Amino acid sequence: MTANASARAIKPELLRTYTEDFNKDRANLIAADAAVSAGVLKAATDYRGVRALPRDFSIELKQGSITNQERSGRCWMFASLNTLRYELMHRWNLEDFEFSETYLFFWDAMEKSNTYLENVLRTLDEATDSRLFEAINESPADDGGWWQMFAALVNKYGLVPKSAYPESENSRNSDDFKQYLNSKLREFAAELRRRSVAGASEDELRALKDEYMGTVYRICAVALGEPPEKFDFFARPKDDDEDKKGEACKCKAEADADGKAESCKCGESCKCEGKSDAKACKCDKDKSDKPKTGKDERPQIREIGITPLEFYKKYVPVDVNDFVTLANAPLKNRPFNQRYRIRFSANVAEAGDMEFVNVPLDVFKKAALDQLTAGHPIWFACDCTQFALRKDGFFDQSVVRVDQLFGTEFTGDKAHGLEYGDSPSNHAMTFTGVNLGEDGKPNRWKVENSWGKDAGEDGYYVMSDAWFDRYVTELIIRKEYLDDATRALLTTEPVELDPWQPLTRRCR
Repeated sequence: MTANASARAIKPELLRTYTEDFNKDRANLIAADAAVSAGVLKAATDYRGVRALPRDFSIELKQGSITNQERSGRCWMFASLNTLRYELMHRWNLEDFEFSETYLFFWDAMEKSNTYLENVLRTLDEATDSRLFEAINESPADDGGWWQMFAALVNKYGLVPKSAYPESENSRNSDDFKQYLNSKLREFAAELRRRSVAGASEDELRALKDEYMGTVYRICAVALGEPPEKFDFFARPKDDDEDKKGEACKCKAEADADGKAESCKCGESCKCEGKSDAKACKCDKDKSDKPKTGKDERPQIREIGITPLEFYKKYVPVDVNDFVTLANAPLKNRPFNQRYRIRFSANVAEAGDMEFVNVPLDVFKKAALDQLTAGHPIWFACDCTQFALRKDGFFDQSVVRVDQLFGTEFTGDKAHGLEYGDSPSNHAMTFTGVNLGEDGKPNRWKVENSWGKDAGEDGYYVMSDAWFDRYVTELIIRKEYLDDATRALLTTEPVELDPWQPLTRRCR
């Protein structure tokens, strides 16, 4: 369909009609006053919608302090580590704990750089303006990612507490570091392609890539500092003796095959050791007779010279490989009950590309409810920009009434948002609670974010169930909470998708 230039232009007579219609409607003038003065979100905030989303939940998990990714695209790492620290804290009875996000950030930059150069070697015959090479070259080592990228890093490099590798200026604010790392990687890519045209062998090109990775390591180490090979770990379990006096001795439950406890949580040297039939813990005996001092008498967890992999395997009571990525993408060309794999999506080259199981909404939501009800938080991905009050902590279309402000309805559904790129996943957070109505169905969800305690209410957000249905696109679910039909899909051959085909996007 073609049209001449005048037919394509905005006509002056139409502009006059538009302004006349705008000014004769009093609601438009009030809306403009509010939006110009306060901004769209404040002007569109509906107090009735806010009051309809109280911040109490019938199922709620006790989490540690709120984390802050600051000016970086590491939300997927923060959300992943927040799910694991909950399990670690409750396994070891810690008041609070935080993993080092910077540790995984360092290795993610290294691995993405390596995978980018490997992908360049895989596509030497592609023109630089081909759709595939443009997708590979768009952001060689950017911050974004998925849960499976996190799992690949943990499997290879383990985990460390934040005290062993704290934040740096370039992890808090990553733009400059990543800008120049990506520029250097694209220079390396151009040289690899030039050498290939000049007749270099695959072995010669790969040797050159290995040399380039030395430069990548230097850039990462200068920006972030070198990661530890070993570190010391110290923690004190909570002192909850007063709450647990008279309870059965925990040493009994932890007795090994010889009837001896590995570690006593009672506080001092355990007198129950070797007595698996103990009914009450004797560790507290005579404690009340001891004089009170300022000395911290709580038990200690102490490790000297432990490696990151050893720390992960010893102290994290879950296996990152026991989780599955469920997607809810109601697209005609992405049928439900199918496993999908996105080509060229890996961060760790040898770990493979990202995979998703696309399931209907009822299956998707039931898995989330079952996992939360069992007492485990959930990593999830969504479009955090839609109908959201980022500062006040609400995700709900009934709170952000831009339809009323602008005088037009927003009718796009989930399929439209994914197909047209209007609401792809862009942010990962953690579900730590849900409220069930009288009918047993969820009506709101508690969300732990990673934007610091000043965002939302002390760092937490409340999400309506309708917003969940419309904008939550991925859940990370433990295999034990999948139904049999979904679990069976894990062994089927995945359908491969190109990097640009809509299903889900990396979170940043």
